[in-house]
Amino acid sequence: MISSIFGKTKPINFIIVLSFLFAAYWLVLFFLHNSTYDIYELVLQVLFFTVLAFSVFVVDFIVKRNKITAPNSFAILFYALLILVFPETLADSSAIFCSLFLLMATRRLISIRSLKNIKLKVFDATLWVMVSSLFYEWAIIYLVLVFLAIYIYEPKNIRNWIVPFVGVFTVFMIAYCVLILSNKTDFLVDHYQFSFEFNVAYFSKWANSTKLVIYVILTFLAMIFAFLKLGKAGLGQIVTMRLIGFSFVLGLILKVLTSSADAHPIMVTFFPAAVFITNYVESIKKPNIKEVVLMVSVFIPLVILLTTLVIK
Repeated sequence: MISSIFGKTKPINFIIVLSFLFAAYWLVLFFLHNSTYDIYELVLQVLFFTVLAFSVFVVDFIVKRNKITAPNSFAILFYALLILVFPETLADSSAIFCSLFLLMATRRLISIRSLKNIKLKVFDATLWVMVSSLFYEWAIIYLVLVFLAIYIYEPKNIRNWIVPFVGVFTVFMIAYCVLILSNKTDFLVDHYQFSFEFNVAYFSKWANSTKLVIYVILTFLAMIFAFLKLGKAGLGQIVTMRLIGFSFVLGLILKVLTSSADAHPIMVTFFPAAVFITNYVESIKKPNIKEVVLMVSVFIPLVILLTTLVIK
């Protein structure tokens, strides 16, 4: 049943996914955090959910435009399910915004494979990475992904290597002008501290550490399988998957570097994980087995979400 619905690209798939996310979002806010909101705060929360919903559309656009997966809706399904596995991310607006802007950066980097307007795409990707770093300062490490894309696609053109520095300078100049107008000129200095304090309390909790370890292991297994499957694919597709895989690794590093109690940057890894899991599911030839895998994939995140709400 699940494969018959999400095995195709239909508008109803977005309605189903966004409905689940909408319900989960408000359950987490009102029950997991036991928060109360006034009208202004509710409007902000609606804005945050809108950004999250837009991220789902960006995920779908990236995988379909670049033909990263087959023409189906499994990517957005798994993206939403991973959010349910880590429901605490829904209460972190910085994670939602940072994830969106890194998705936009990834979109531009993947599109470089056409070898058209490379400098413009590198510049755009750099801008999005720097904007994402305004929410988590360590997100700036995704500039490594920008330089990796340059190295892969057109390393001999020296101007390509200069473009990211121009992008960084541009964002800082625009941000500084805005901060002068708002009389908050100390923000950049205070924000980009790049301090690191390992959150022992978070990782010492059995539920958190076990869930994270299982998630990482399963994603890496799906990644290995995806690369084995791509053995006979074109070079462009292999390079794209390498960029996505490296993005996942950078996301894990960001999670470790930003491990405070209120920060949940693990959300930035959901897109690459969803891509690799989708590739694995697509490779299952027997319909019955595929259906069982999908049912388990839906059932477990729902159980984790409900268990988290009940225990909390």
